[in-house]
Amino acid sequence: MPDTASATKWTVDQPPSDRLVAGWTGGLYESAIRPFTARVEGRIAPRHHLLMATLKGGAARHSFTTDGGFRFEGRDAPGMISFLPAGCERRLELEKVCWEWGAIAIDPDLAPLRLDGVGPFASADDPFLFGLVRQMHLLATQDGALDETYCDAMSLALGQYLVSRGKVVAHVRPRHGSPTLTARQVRQTFDRIEAMLSGAIRIRDLSEPLGLSEGHFHRAFRASTGRTPLEEISERRVERAASLLSQTGLSVTEVALEVGLSGPSQLARLFRGAKGASPSAWRRNLSR
Repeated sequence: MPDTASATKWTVDQPPSDRLVAGWTGGLYESAIRPFTARVEGRIAPRHHLLMATLKGGAARHSFTTDGGFRFEGRDAPGMISFLPAGCERRLELEKVCWEWGAIAIDPDLAPLRLDGVGPFASADDPFLFGLVRQMHLLATQDGALDETYCDAMSLALGQYLVSRGKVVAHVRPRHGSPTLTARQVRQTFDRIEAMLSGAIRIRDLSEPLGLSEGHFHRAFRASTGRTPLEEISERRVERAASLLSQTGLSVTEVALEVGLSGPSQLARLFRGAKGASPSAWRRNLSR
C-alpha cells in the first residue's frame, strides 16, 4: 500500500471536506468535496503522477501555472481534466468554486510505463481520461477499496494513452526545407491552446514556451499540421462552443464569451463556416 499522506502535498488556504483515499500497490485514488467557497489559493506538489478531474460542479474561474511555464485560465466544469507529472508543482487560484473532484495518482517508481516525457496539460474534452477517473471514483465509493488487478490494468491503459497522446500529429508531409515542430512540441501547443481557449490567444503565447520566434513558430506549425495556428484555434473554439450548446443552457452570447470570442456575431461566422448553420439553428436541430 502506498504512503497516501505523501503521494501529493496539497497546500490550500481552505482545505476541502469529505476526503476519500483508496490505494493499491502502484498508486491511489483520491477525491474530495468542496462546498461553495468564494476564493481559494494554494499549491499542489505531487510525488506521484497525478491525473485530476472535475466530477461535479466547478468554478467560475480556475487559474494555475506549473513548473515549466504551463498555464491555464478559464471556467471549470464537469469533464475538465488535467495532468501533473511527479515533482511538478502547480500554483492555483479558484473563484466561486463548488465541486467534487477525483484524482488518480500513479507511483512513478512502479508505473508500468515511463512517463518522463509527458508534460502537464489540461483539457475540457478528453472523454477517455475523464471516464477513467469517473469509473475509479464509482468503484472506490461503492466498495470503499480498489481491486489490485483492476488498478494495475487501468494504470497501464492510462500510461499508454498519455504516451501516445504526445505523439498524435496530423499526418502532413512537411514541405521540403520548411521548419517543423516535433511531435511533442505540437502536442504541447495543442495543450496550450486548449488551456487558453476561454481568452485571447496570441502567437507569442504559443511560440515563447518553445523558445521560437513568432514567425518561425507560425511556419513550423503550418508545415507540421497543415493548418495555421489561427485555423487550429478557431476550430477548437467552434468544437468547444458546440459542446456547450448541446450540454448546457447557456445563451449563444454566453457561449461565445466562454470560448474566447468577442460576441455572438463572431461565433456565428465561425460556426456557419464549420457547421453550415448558425449556433441557434444548430442547437434547435439537436432536439428534432
